[in-house]
Amino acid sequence: MLAKRTSKNQVTLPKAIVQTAGEADYYDVTVQNGKIVLTPVRMQQADAVRAKLQELGIAPDDVADAIAWARKRA
Repeated sequence: MLAKRTSKNQVTLPKAIVQTAGEADYYDVTVQNGKIVLTPVRMQQADAVRAKLQELGIAPDDVADAIAWARKRA
């Protein structure tokens, strides 16, 4: 199956490939033995991250404080 690279370095994945590999919005791109390898990456949903933060007892103010602290150190 052929896929053409555009002048902006974009490639459209053939529908049959996406159906076989599974749909994803993001792909990890690597080069192995001169071949470009795309691996679908499933990103965590924001709701899952919020649930984990709540489970850990981390409040939005804690996150804001941590970001402010990290930016002062830079």
